[in-house]
Amino acid sequence: MARAIDDSSNLGGGNLSDVQKSALILIAMGAENAANVLKNLNDREVEKITIEIARMENISAEKLGEVVEEFYQMMLANQYIVQGGLDYARKVLESAWGHKRAEEIINRVEATTQVSAFYLLRTVDDKQLLNFLQNEHPQTAALILANLKPSQAATILSELPEDSQREIVYRLATMEKTSPELIADIESVLREQIGTVFGGDLSNTGGAEAVAEILNSISRTAEKNILDGLKERDTKLAEEIASLMFLFEDIIKLPDSAIQLINKEVNSKTMALALKATSQELKDKFLRNMSDRAAEMLREEIEYLGPVRVRDVDSAQSEILDVVRRLEEAGEISIGRGDEEEIIE
Repeated sequence: MARAIDDSSNLGGGNLSDVQKSALILIAMGAENAANVLKNLNDREVEKITIEIARMENISAEKLGEVVEEFYQMMLANQYIVQGGLDYARKVLESAWGHKRAEEIINRVEATTQVSAFYLLRTVDDKQLLNFLQNEHPQTAALILANLKPSQAATILSELPEDSQREIVYRLATMEKTSPELIADIESVLREQIGTVFGGDLSNTGGAEAVAEILNSISRTAEKNILDGLKERDTKLAEEIASLMFLFEDIIKLPDSAIQLINKEVNSKTMALALKATSQELKDKFLRNMSDRAAEMLREEIEYLGPVRVRDVDSAQSEILDVVRRLEEAGEISIGRGDEEEIIE
């Protein structure tokens, strides 16, 4: 049976659980906005929140207002922490609501978000992080890269020495749940050496999928070095990672309609460089999806290129892969990965 929220409860002392508060916020948002939020939660979280929503009825406007106000204050606090750290957030909140209320909000943010030194890693300057990681243990570097956006992790990984790339990626691919003690130690070092107060949730898992995401954004030269190194160390693991990636050579598996869209997005010079060292089969795939005139011009451009640097070819291929991913994100093409079934037109 549905039950009413006890209006005698208070947000500070807390008769409402975090799940109940989340449910109330979603109710206040309205069905459409709540649905968009739920899409970003895992199945267990969705189940817990929807159960609480189903249990709630006769919610007073006063109670709903209190929860919304708390949510607003915590969102502001998180924003201030991102902008300037805990001290900055505390000063701004004190100006708005006084010392006591500011401390309550900060404490609640710390309790609910588990403030850690990993939250703002994504906003730290890449060169600063690179300098830090060059002197760190590979396991530490792997944990930090696991908490970055794949594109940022790829940029940093590309700049590390080749031996370090291989060792770090192997540890990232084989990473399981990290001990709280190691996390605390790394946080302490980050605060001391980088000198920034960080806060937020920690994702301490790696695995083959995390590595594949990073390698999808890395330079072709670094990608080859890392995969070759993994094959020497653990062939099965290297094959698992490769199966989760979309490589330039995999373009040949795309339908003609997708190739036509790619051709429209890539200029002839980039295409010529990218196809310079590929198989004839892949060249033909692109050529037959062009007009006769465009295909002839591309053949001539490839022929007249002469010797080219490997890094220029890698760069051109990476540019085309970026186009492929952008088209996929826009829903214009579909990329099959791993064991996904191929579609025959």
